[in-house]
Amino acid sequence: MSHATPSLLDRLSLNQETVRQWSLPELADGCARAGVRGVGLWRAPVQQYGVAAAARLIRDAGLRVSSLCRGGFFTALEPGERAAALDDNRAALDEAATLGTDTLVLVSGGLPPGSRDLAGARERIADALGELAPYAAERGVRLALEPLHPMYAADRCVISTLAQALDLAERFPADRVGVVVDTYHLWWDDTVGAQIGRAAGTGGAAGSRIAAFQLADWVTPLPAGVLLGRGQLGDGSVDLRWFRERVEAAGYRGPVEVEIFNPALWARDGAEVLAEVVQRFRTHVG
Repeated sequence: MSHATPSLLDRLSLNQETVRQWSLPELADGCARAGVRGVGLWRAPVQQYGVAAAARLIRDAGLRVSSLCRGGFFTALEPGERAAALDDNRAALDEAATLGTDTLVLVSGGLPPGSRDLAGARERIADALGELAPYAAERGVRLALEPLHPMYAADRCVISTLAQALDLAERFPADRVGVVVDTYHLWWDDTVGAQIGRAAGTGGAAGSRIAAFQLADWVTPLPAGVLLGRGQLGDGSVDLRWFRERVEAAGYRGPVEVEIFNPALWARDGAEVLAEVVQRFRTHVG
């Protein structure tokens, strides 16, 4: 059995949704007890707890926030809806800065009702990035475009490949707009290795476009609610170690975040799930 090196294990971060059954204090305490140093947070539970209070809680537990999810949803056609989306993303950037994370994950948005114009939707995403990038830079937060599996293109995210994400991100400075490499969404793409290499940019880690690296496995048969069908590490079809090696070769040395939406995990004891995540991480990622 292959084991993760201590330096890699130190980079492990637990996304809040992997243990949705835990409250924010339980998440902070559970990760601290398990020696997991990072957490990925979601806006709704953080807002419910209080952003400043959440920041103190995580900091006092000795943890770091690897990312905040999510901003985005930029593809609306109606001007009022677009303005509201931009305002919400500015609020998300403020929240990220308060939490001490430098990464806001963006789910860019699907096609507006009745539209079939993918190219137009992607250009509206570029327009929004142009509006938000200076605001993000002032707060020390990078906008992180996440490509989602093509099955989500119509209603959630018209960016389906890492190439499409990079095409948009590369219009902006690397320290302002990056990309998310999520194994669940990208494992199927035979160009993803080359695109991860493209994301390396120039200048090593400082020039890398990779803003976040997230892990989950692809299991079949797909559940009825596909969104909640991510698999525990090692249970599916994804070569997780291959992805880890490629992103590191591209200069990424940041947190490695385990983000699994799965009701079967949520029905279990959170500490048991976290212990299993750590063990699977050692076996399948290190």
